[in-house]
Amino acid sequence: MLRAAKIALVFAVAIYYSFVVFNNLTDYNSNYEFVRHTLTMDTTFPGNHGMWRAINAPAAHTAFYVAIIAWEALTMALCWWGGFRLLKARRSTAAEFERAKSVAVAGLTLSLLMWLVAFLAVGAEWFLMWQSATGNGQMAAFRMFTVVGIVLLLLAQPESDERN
Repeated sequence: MLRAAKIALVFAVAIYYSFVVFNNLTDYNSNYEFVRHTLTMDTTFPGNHGMWRAINAPAAHTAFYVAIIAWEALTMALCWWGGFRLLKARRSTAAEFERAKSVAVAGLTLSLLMWLVAFLAVGAEWFLMWQSATGNGQMAAFRMFTVVGIVLLLLAQPESDERN
């Protein structure tokens, strides 16, 4: 049953990222505006002393946003691939199932890095997103970091060949 839970949760993360990538491609401007406001720091506290960090170049905004979408797409692909590898190995030995985890672990780790580095470190701290009343994505980033982290922790639990 634990293997089934691990497989289902990896697929759930893959589904989540499929929707994220789909939304970012089909409603490009909504999240682009979030990235633009974060980078220009135009919704942070007035007169803050970190405004020298702001990036006001539209080309840089586009590059950041395209990089985020690419990161999400790679995460999505790795989670789908990892889920199918796990599904294929579900009746295998513990050692074979452990080996099948590697791609899913890579996808989940890439997800964690995105939320921690891109959103919580760079967005929230470097560009002071936490100061924005209209564009503060910290809670969403923390929520997703937590959800994906729990999935990774469950997946990382060692396998056993014992059947209960």
